[in-house]
Amino acid sequence: MINRKSHIPLATEGYPVQVSQLGQTLAASILFSCLLVLARMAHTGRLTFVFLFWNLFLACVPLGITRLLMAQPRLRKTKKFLLLFVLLWLLCIPNSFYIMTDLFHLSDWYNDFEVPPWYDLVLILSFVWNGLMLGILSVRQMEKILGPYLRNSHDLVFLYPVMWVNALGVYAGRYLRFNSWDVLTSPFALVADLGTVLRHPVAYRYAWAMIGCFSVLLSLIYLTLKRIATAVR
Repeated sequence: MINRKSHIPLATEGYPVQVSQLGQTLAASILFSCLLVLARMAHTGRLTFVFLFWNLFLACVPLGITRLLMAQPRLRKTKKFLLLFVLLWLLCIPNSFYIMTDLFHLSDWYNDFEVPPWYDLVLILSFVWNGLMLGILSVRQMEKILGPYLRNSHDLVFLYPVMWVNALGVYAGRYLRFNSWDVLTSPFALVADLGTVLRHPVAYRYAWAMIGCFSVLLSLIYLTLKRIATAVR
């Protein structure tokens, strides 16, 4: 006979117990990234990559939102409440994937203070990997949360619009220099700049090329990891 009290599914959503192990592994990976930055700071006496701490914190926020929704079913019982959380999540989720563009900084600090190039490569790649995993996990959790509304729909009906928003957010953050909170603090400037990009697709063809490439790449990464998880289950 099974002791029901000892068998509690994660967030009552059918997630396997192994998800807690995934969380532990992800926490260890994040700790490793932070230690790499601290070791570099101690060696050089410079705060060269300290900004990665903030970027990684922002990358954690969307996962915090989806974990809260999964742990507290009452928060998603009302459609208006759920919609509010989904909109908040959509504002934050691009931060998880924005950290991929921090690879650009590798050339900025190449051989800085006699730090081996491979060290900076490992350092930045570790942050990129963590941000990517945080984002993928959060998107997967949101897909499960919205599952009742997505029945009989193809994966891409949910996935590609979300990844397109992510790609647009990455572009707005990297090239237009906006942050998620600018939706509240500078909404008119944000709308004006994005409106210009939308109205003049030819003039901003490289922007659209970047958004298109990123959205497809992120979709493929997500689907690949999802299929791998299904295949080895």
